[in-house]
Amino acid sequence: MAASHFRNLSAHARVYIVAIVVAGLGTVLASAYDLFQGRVDWHWLWFAALTLASGSATVRLGSIPVAISISETFVFTSALLFGASAGALTVALDAAVISFWSYRKGQPLFKVAFNVCALPLTIWIAAHLFFAIAGVTPLFRQIDIPIPDLVLPLIIFTVAYFSLSTWIVTFAISLEKGIPAFKIWRENFLWIALNYFGGAFVALLLVSYSSDLNLTFLIIVVPLLAILYATYAATVGRFEDANRHLTELNSLYMATIETLAMAIDAKDQVTHGHIRRVQTYAVGLARRLGVADPALIRAVEAAALLHDMGKLAVPEYILNKPGPLTPAEFDKIKLHASVGADILSSIKFPYPVVPIVRHHHENWDGSGYPDGLKGTDIPIGARILSVVDCFDALTSDRPYRPRLSDPDATTILKERRGTMYDPLIVDLFLGVYKELTPSDTEHAPAAGLGAITRVAIPLDESPVTSSGLDDITASTEEMLVLYELARGLAGHLQLADAGDIIAKHLRRIVPASTCVFFIHEPAKDELVAAHAAGDNASHFTGLRIARGERLSGWVAANRRTIVNSDPVLDLGEVARTAKPRLRSCLSTPLLSHGQLVGVLSVYSTQHQAFTDDHRRVIEVIGRQISKVVESSVVTEATRYPSARDTLTGLPYAQRLESFVDSEIESRASSEYFSIVLLHAQDLTSSEGSGPQLSPQALSRVVNSVRRALRGADVLSRLTDNELAVLLAQTDPKAAQFVVSRISTQLNEGGDRAEGLGLFMGVATAPMDGTSLHSLVQAARGRLRSTSNVQGDSSSSVH
Repeated sequence: MAASHFRNLSAHARVYIVAIVVAGLGTVLASAYDLFQGRVDWHWLWFAALTLASGSATVRLGSIPVAISISETFVFTSALLFGASAGALTVALDAAVISFWSYRKGQPLFKVAFNVCALPLTIWIAAHLFFAIAGVTPLFRQIDIPIPDLVLPLIIFTVAYFSLSTWIVTFAISLEKGIPAFKIWRENFLWIALNYFGGAFVALLLVSYSSDLNLTFLIIVVPLLAILYATYAATVGRFEDANRHLTELNSLYMATIETLAMAIDAKDQVTHGHIRRVQTYAVGLARRLGVADPALIRAVEAAALLHDMGKLAVPEYILNKPGPLTPAEFDKIKLHASVGADILSSIKFPYPVVPIVRHHHENWDGSGYPDGLKGTDIPIGARILSVVDCFDALTSDRPYRPRLSDPDATTILKERRGTMYDPLIVDLFLGVYKELTPSDTEHAPAAGLGAITRVAIPLDESPVTSSGLDDITASTEEMLVLYELARGLAGHLQLADAGDIIAKHLRRIVPASTCVFFIHEPAKDELVAAHAAGDNASHFTGLRIARGERLSGWVAANRRTIVNSDPVLDLGEVARTAKPRLRSCLSTPLLSHGQLVGVLSVYSTQHQAFTDDHRRVIEVIGRQISKVVESSVVTEATRYPSARDTLTGLPYAQRLESFVDSEIESRASSEYFSIVLLHAQDLTSSEGSGPQLSPQALSRVVNSVRRALRGADVLSRLTDNELAVLLAQTDPKAAQFVVSRISTQLNEGGDRAEGLGLFMGVATAPMDGTSLHSLVQAARGRLRSTSNVQGDSSSSVH
């Protein structure tokens, strides 16, 4: 283990350690030779024994693997009285005793050898320096030397011994841990100089009694040294306790900051975990840039957590808006940098957090906010934070767009290099970001924080109404359309009929290719796409969105119109495969007597297709048709109860058949769509025809299947023990992927009832049929147990 540790050191560290050990070992051997040659008086043994006795009375320095003891006094005395060789042997004994206890506690052998050999070398050099400056020989029994004449040489001796011994160890630690040497020496060794000087002057006192080394001498000196040790140990203990308390307070302080920052981050419904990732990136990048100041590193660490503190001043509907911001909304967003800094300025941070938070949106060319700082006038911490904050935002899902790939995000950083961001920081980050990427920073918010992310506007809140001037300023054509709508929807119609009429007139004044009516289901607090008209309508059939999520869910929760958002936020990747591709969305809430009825969303194949005039028009129309839509939903529920299963809310076969016909009509010659049939069977029944599913079993199975489906897949109930899923624009290979997901949910989610067998089969149009009946029959012929479906595409899918 120790050998492995030594091999892990850098080449420079290994060479340095070997050189010190060899030099120190040579010094110890030479000193031992002098001892055996009789050049060291036998009275030295007194001090050798005292050294051994006091060597175990050590005081450890908690921050580094170093210990000191009161035996320094005997080391100085031995050197002064008996010469450099005696001092070297004494300190070797002292180091051996201390290192012995360290070795028993698991210290590597190469460190023990280094400690035993390094200190004899330093005392040997320092002692020779003393005798050369003082011009004397070893002082034992010399009574004619004035003690004051030895003070200056002793001070030089002490300084030399202290400097050599501490710096030799400091360099070793620096090479091992990669920490600046002066920082180690200043923080851990400078203050123990008092121990050396105290030992040196006690040694001078002992030298003055060198002619009378007897029991009386020991009775006086030993208690003095014991008191010195106890006082020093108590002082170091208090110092370590204070450091430990400071560390605990700092940990509590950072934990409090992090909790507050997470609470602020939780307001942003899509960006949970953002601040943690930014913190990891920022601290890592700061160190790679060569930032060595611990205070600045701490500042970056805290500022990364708190940089969005100012979001407290930004309305949640703006933070979570799934679309472009208006100039007024962007002005409110820009306030978060200065507001955050103002909030934090009341906290007396011991490091420069506030400037980093305030200026993390300044631009390299001076075009940023809030103060328009330029170039290196922007604090280095803020320049680091701005780069990593941008990268994480680009590679995360946001309310207004899905995440970008790493190559796309790095391309954007390169484009902004030298204009928005410091070129040096961008270049370095692009070279190391993969190494800095957190391995697991996506943490679900705690239950308490989760409450923060819930929608701020309750269902029974009065709607935000526009001024009556909107109606007055509508153009003549718009008013005619509204009149025609009112006349056409005067009767009690099904939503499909009402929706077709509304869509027909709406598309005359709004450049929409698709019009979708989402109805709010209070029981589940979800929006369901109850009717879609126009191109790509089949992609929306049966789409369900939780209130507050995606694009239309945000509109429902915040009761605000949104313009030119990306349809991908509603449909997912299906929006990218639609032909023609949907590129922008205009969505408005439908409210009746203050209650949420649903959402009207219109989609266009053009970028930025909708203007403020279009927003005004759809808001006016939304207010006019809300009661019509509400009435149509009630009419459908009362007149046509058989169209939808009352237990699950799923459409029955009649609805699914119309969906299939729609797919056949809109399908291009090269496109496929598939049907997945899920059949339940009582394995204990001798007939094998299968029982009617119990409400509990049916509910579990339906919920499990729903979790596995994609956004545009349509789930329906065919018979008492059969469910069917329509997979639009799905070839056999993609259909098998969906089947595998359903099977995984059923097998791993605990949704299989006792004694119930679940089987699935797949059919794909047009090769297996072009009607619901033919496709269902083909799927029935391929039914296989869900436990055998995963990974098998050859037998169940054709």
